Amino acid sequence: MCSGGFAKCLGITLLPLAIICIICNIMLFFPGGEVLDNTNDITEEVFYFGGILGSGVLMIFPALVFLGMKNNDCCGCCGNESCGKRFAMFGSILFALAGAVGAGYSVIVSCVAINHGPKCFITDEQINATYPFGDGNYLSNRTLWDECKGPGDVITWHLTLFCILLVTGIVQIGLCAFQVINGLIGTICGDCCGCCSS
Repeated sequence: MCSGGFAKCLGITLLPLAIICIICNIMLFFPGGEVLDNTNDITEEVFYFGGILGSGVLMIFPALVFLGMKNNDCCGCCGNESCGKRFAMFGSILFALAGAVGAGYSVIVSCVAINHGPKCFITDEQINATYPFGDGNYLSNRTLWDECKGPGDVITWHLTLFCILLVTGIVQIGLCAFQVINGLIGTICGDCCGCCSS
């Protein structure tokens, strides 16, 4: 497969992953699936926008660049037909690195959020949500989950969405790493399918 064709496949894969991350981060603004009156009751890590900015927006740009690699026809620079392709493949490495940084940010935020746990109401009369779990102990001791009275099933909601962000971010980092290798091959060797058909 051409290096440009492989990059396009990566772009096709990264685009829906970025959209999934954006949706997950937006859903985290509604803990337990409920709309809260006070934004202070929402877990802090949600406002770090790991899914919206990191694995979302910063991943959309590389995905779009990778999608266009197959059709890139910038040939003939400096009298060398493959020069344009090589330069495009080198540029894709920079975008892949930027995407990996964004996904890495999302992974770090997700890990911190999972360890920190969600904000929730400990009693039915409580006005402001607090962090009942500070050291990740709730992950190994499910009986502690009974301390949270709401909103909704906030712990499952929190864990599910941040775990999706975590796994998706790791996959995105892996795909960006593949593109760095693919881009290096394309830069050094050129596109195996050739740059110009004429």
